[in-house]
Order: sequence, then C-alpha cells, then structure tokens
Amino acid sequence: MSALKAEAPPARATLYQATIEVDASRAEQIALALEEAPDPSPVAVGLFDLGEDRFEVFAHYESAPRREALLVLIEGAGGEGLGPLLIEEVADADWVTLSQGQRGAVQAGRFLVYGSHDRDRVKRRRLAIEIDAGQAFGTAHHASTRGCLIALDDALKRARPRCVLDMGTGTGVLAIAAAKMLRVPVLASDNDPLAVAIAADNARKNGVKPLVRVLKASGFGHPHQSRVKPDLVLANLLARALHDLAPAMSRHVAQRGTAILSGVTQTQARGIEARYSAFGFSLKKRIILDGWTTLVITRRRARVLRD
Repeated sequence: MSALKAEAPPARATLYQATIEVDASRAEQIALALEEAPDPSPVAVGLFDLGEDRFEVFAHYESAPRREALLVLIEGAGGEGLGPLLIEEVADADWVTLSQGQRGAVQAGRFLVYGSHDRDRVKRRRLAIEIDAGQAFGTAHHASTRGCLIALDDALKRARPRCVLDMGTGTGVLAIAAAKMLRVPVLASDNDPLAVAIAADNARKNGVKPLVRVLKASGFGHPHQSRVKPDLVLANLLARALHDLAPAMSRHVAQRGTAILSGVTQTQARGIEARYSAFGFSLKKRIILDGWTTLVITRRRARVLRD
C-alpha cells in the first residue's frame, strides 16, 4: 500500500515475541484470535508452516504480554495439539534474523523474493524483490504469499491490467511485484499504519516508489478506492475477511476483472468459492501449496447482488 506520505517505521529498542506450535487445523483461528485481541494488542501476527500438519503461530508486542492472557486467547480459539508457549525479547538488531529466520530466496513464477542478507548472492534481475521480514506479513516464504505471486505471474501473461489494487498489502510484496511487471500505478492498502509505512519503504527500496501508492484503509473504505474500478485485485487475507469482502468486490471490481484471493486453507477454499460465485464471480484457477489455496476468480456479470 502506499500512503500519501509514509516514513520508515521507527526503530525499537526491544520487542517481545510470543510463539507456539499448533495443529494446522487450528493455526488460523489462533492467529486471528491473537490479531484481534485488544489486550494484549500485537504489532504483528503471522504463521510459518513447519510441515507434517504443524504450524508455528507468532505474535509481536511492544511490551511484554501476560502469559495467562495469551493462553486464554489461544485455548479459546481451539487449543488442541499445542506446544509450549514461548515469550522472549527481540532486540531491534536481531529483528530480521529472528522473524525471517535468514531464510533463503524464494522463486515464485518469474518473481524472486529475497532478504537483504541474500543481496550479495542474488543476481540483478528486473523481477527480483528485496523484502525483509518485519512487523508486517509477506516475504513469500508462506504458501499463501507464494501462491499469490505464482497466480499474479500467470495472470499477467494473459492480460495487462490498467488498474491494480493490493488489499491487506503487509510488506507490499504483491504491489511491488505488480508494479515491477506492469510498470503502471498500483494502489495498495492496509488497516495497520505500521504496515503502510513498511510497504511504502519497501516500494522505495525496490525502485517502484513512484508507482506504488499506499493507503491506510480496511476493505474499500478509503475515498480514493471508491473512485477506481480495478481490473485486478490482490487480496491475501484471512478467510473471514475474504468472506465479508465479497459484496464490496462485486461492486468495485471492473466487469471481467480478476481477483486473486489467498490466505485460506483447502477446507476453507470451497466456502470462499461458493460465496464469490453468489456475487457474480467465476473460478478460473485454484493453486494449492502446502495445504493453502489461492483462488483466481473473474467477475462475470454486471448485476450486483446484495449481502
């Protein structure tokens, strides 16, 4: 996303990270419970696929969270198959190493996403994107982000969108990818002001700052979004958010426009497909990676249905 004016996020002397290993079937519910909690309120929540139907859920906090409060949230979201809850300080100097785990570069279609620690090992190429994990989600190591990039790469082989919107942009990786490929203005949005700043800074680092405009917004809530008719929407969100966005998508996406939806498990994907079908979208492609599904859908008719 891109704010009208966005600064890099302020340095932090110390953050606190809470991590817990959980069954895949409960990972998203637990992450959502931590994300929506007003107390303690996290600055970031994410998931890492550990394989063998296990996920690590992590949350970062500006002050040390109370263990009892976190356990209540986790157990209330379905506390089966839980590992131990770990809470530790994260020094600012160790942020990227810890949150990105110094993971290697990720190839997704024609895109290559890498961290700054790999800069010297990555050859210069137009569709290489430098993204360090931080207080925003989206490094392409998670299957939902990787699926979006693969779907985006495929979609841009078939069409050349004139208006692109990346909703819930996080680090801005999808917006940056679209801007690098198309060289057209891309609108991005996130409801987290810290993510807005991070995405705008990443756009600058990747040489597409003039093309990526980042807004603080939920859904289509910003006035500027209501004035555009995107013919490509990227939405890597949780299942509940995607479900709730269907009516607005049917009003805002251009006729015959495409939406790439991700952040849902294989089980949840069928419900999301049915929901968007009821609001005038047809399924074009389904990409499944590590149990996560990316849906490519097209708006098939002008008639707008009401929720």
